[in-house]
Amino acid sequence: MKQTAQRVFYQTLQAIDIARALERKLARRGSRIQAGESTIDLREFETIVAIAFGKASCTMAEALARILAPEFGLEGILVAPVEPPRALAGWQSFVGGHPLPNAASFVAGRTIVERLRRCDERTLIFFLISGGGSSLVELPLDPSVTLDDFRKLHRTLVTCGAPIDEINTIRKHVSATKGGRLAAAAPRSMKLTFVVSDVPPGKESAIASGPTVSDPTTIQDAERILSDYDLFAQLPDSVRAAFGPHAMRETPKENDPAFTLSRFEVLLGLHELTHAAHHASEAEGYVSVCDNSTDDWPVEKAADYLLARLDRLAKAEEDAGHGRPVAVLADGEISCPVTGDGAGGRNSSFVLACVPKIAGKDITVLSAGTDGIDGNSPAAGAVADGETLARARAAGLDAGDFFRRSDAYTFFSRLDDAILTGPTGNNLRDLRILLARPGRR
Repeated sequence: MKQTAQRVFYQTLQAIDIARALERKLARRGSRIQAGESTIDLREFETIVAIAFGKASCTMAEALARILAPEFGLEGILVAPVEPPRALAGWQSFVGGHPLPNAASFVAGRTIVERLRRCDERTLIFFLISGGGSSLVELPLDPSVTLDDFRKLHRTLVTCGAPIDEINTIRKHVSATKGGRLAAAAPRSMKLTFVVSDVPPGKESAIASGPTVSDPTTIQDAERILSDYDLFAQLPDSVRAAFGPHAMRETPKENDPAFTLSRFEVLLGLHELTHAAHHASEAEGYVSVCDNSTDDWPVEKAADYLLARLDRLAKAEEDAGHGRPVAVLADGEISCPVTGDGAGGRNSSFVLACVPKIAGKDITVLSAGTDGIDGNSPAAGAVADGETLARARAAGLDAGDFFRRSDAYTFFSRLDDAILTGPTGNNLRDLRILLARPGRR
């Protein structure tokens, strides 16, 4: 079943195709493209500008360039976590930092903001955005905040155990590139945003911290989150000053005129991911259900819930007298605070939390990121089954100790059960695949 789980994961990756999705959304016919329910004539604009950033930015940029070519050229700014596989004519490229911003992140942020401020009503702007953009493109509102200070802020936020929407609330209120501020930088231009979503439906303002959409969060929300997680004292002096009384500037809200000429489309999201995974698991002969209720849950609670869900599904098959293998599929991100200095992320940690719970049972658990990156490790995630705990003990590995030290990647790497894909050029949500055979759990 470990091989089956990995096949389902890889087949899912193949099915979520960014280029095809963008071609369908834009539906170009000559000079005309679709933007939601509106039709836009490209000939009405003197300049086309494209801003692409996030883990899927290279794939998205290449897709847009192919759709517009050869009749329509563009000026592009591309920010990715790795060097683009190929040079793109007309694009200026940066390799930003992830999960922490780097010097190129600041340069990219400044370059994007300055280019947007030169856009007018004769400029059409494409924003191609995917997860990871929060650190890849950065520029503090307060110029006294240094790169080192912002890196400390990001590190504090991603390790505090707060869910991503709360982390982004903080980011939006200290950044010139988040919370709708990129849209506000070009208020007179038509702006088309296409996103690959790694957040739940209805929370699209969290993707890359919502650079082109109105921000529903407030300064008061940011202050509350800092208090709830006791973060204020952990911030660098310059960032604390930015959060001081009368220092913060509110993000653009829904009625801001910057959004009058703005359109927003989700290319790929939760539906496409779970549909592809469901199709792949059913093709393997598994009775499959999708359960996305564990989003933002603590890792142990999510593990217990999904394993119980799997057990109920298997029991239902037994009671019906069918005996077919079963699968529970879940997407989204779980909460997994960093408690040590090991290598790994929430996906391998989720699987490691399951290892003692499935010991001796005919159950397999896989969890991996569709971007190919799990935390600070080189892996996408990991896979385990009922024999993993015994194999670990035979190899002298203490599962509980590795979990406490946030070193799940090392644990699974030594067992050859880490999933290594490299960066996938995509970034939907994490995918968890739990498999069982009725009567043998």
